[in-house]
Amino acid sequence: MDLKQLVIRGISYSQTQSGAYALLLEHEETNVKLPVVIGNFEAQSISLGLEKDIHPPRPLTHDLFAKFISDTKHSIASVIIYQIVDGVFFSNINLLNDETGQAVVLDARTSDAVAMAVRFDAPIFTTEDVLSEAGILLEIEEKRPEDPEFSELVSDQSLSSLSMEDLQKLLEDAVKDEDFDTAMEIQEEIKRRKKKIE
Repeated sequence: MDLKQLVIRGISYSQTQSGAYALLLEHEETNVKLPVVIGNFEAQSISLGLEKDIHPPRPLTHDLFAKFISDTKHSIASVIIYQIVDGVFFSNINLLNDETGQAVVLDARTSDAVAMAVRFDAPIFTTEDVLSEAGILLEIEEKRPEDPEFSELVSDQSLSSLSMEDLQKLLEDAVKDEDFDTAMEIQEEIKRRKKKIE
């Protein structure tokens, strides 16, 4: 099977399904994007998996499963999105026993598979067939701090007027309250300030 490696390009609100998110994966060589509709919980879980320095007070389901995998001396070697049927993606999580090298393949929803992959820094692959059937070519501009829309968001949250100490405190409170959307916004503001200082 000729596999194509994908990278995560972002998560945004789904334009087609209310209350859902779109996970955007990209094949870097061709710039073909693979949009996968996922739920709110999975979007949060993937975001938290990508942000290694935010830790919820209690483990989320994917964190619990990741701990189980590690404690049973396994690791995730890769995730493969191998098929799409009627708009639904099918994926496998490929595990390896760290001691014996024995492979274990688990069928999984793509959102869960990606949430696990980010926790193990495992590569995500798909097939040429899936890319040609569901992939799209488009250019997405990332919002930058100088964008007016972005500045309005920051001022709406009053984040720009807060000190770093206040931001850190707010971040801790948001994580304790499991308000991960707010935590991510605060984390972005902290990162922007640190970049300016550097």
